Amino acid sequence: MADRPYTLLSCSVSIDGYLGNATPRLALSSDADFDRVDAVRASCDAILVGAATVRSDNPRLLVRSQARRDERTARGLAPSPIKVTVTERADLDVCADFFATGDAEKLVYCPSQRVADARSRLGPAATVIDGGEPVEMRRISEDLGARGVQRLMVEGGGKVHTQFLTGNLADELQLVVAPFFVGDSQAPRFVRDGRFPWNADRRATLAEVLQIGDVVLLRYALSSRFQEA
Repeated sequence: MADRPYTLLSCSVSIDGYLGNATPRLALSSDADFDRVDAVRASCDAILVGAATVRSDNPRLLVRSQARRDERTARGLAPSPIKVTVTERADLDVCADFFATGDAEKLVYCPSQRVADARSRLGPAATVIDGGEPVEMRRISEDLGARGVQRLMVEGGGKVHTQFLTGNLADELQLVVAPFFVGDSQAPRFVRDGRFPWNADRRATLAEVLQIGDVVLLRYALSSRFQEA
């Protein structure tokens, strides 16, 4: 456990537990919460999202606040954390904002048999790393720790969150609930089916409840390494 980064999962859902609907970038959060998330990003060494999120949301994954960027630079860090993604098919566009924006290092983990293809597609835009066959989140987490990542923020999507949770690799969950329903059973959910360490017989510890405008933040301590700050 000590060889992997402190790992916090960050997610916004509707009241009925969906990540969004058919509309890309459905606004589940608020401006005030986006600023909170920006502060969390600035406190981390790396941000991880799945390849499906890179394709569907085209996230930049940058620290937005100039003051926070300057504070990181003053500490000898890049203005934004390392960007990390995980892919099974290496079907990634080198022109996506994940690769094309920011000066931070970009890491791509993929199955052993896809490494050559991914390196051909992405060229110098990212460092492609063998994630195993199949890709294993524990292997990725430990590799990030070996690369000096001490604090990892996982921003989704649902498949990635499920893998970190069922693999018992999460130390903290920051779950924001938006005040509306999606009402579409075909919409993506926060997690998929799986055997989770937290269940009716082992309840997760609710460490903080914070109202931020019309959304609410629920912070869960998922391991003994949970950090209050």
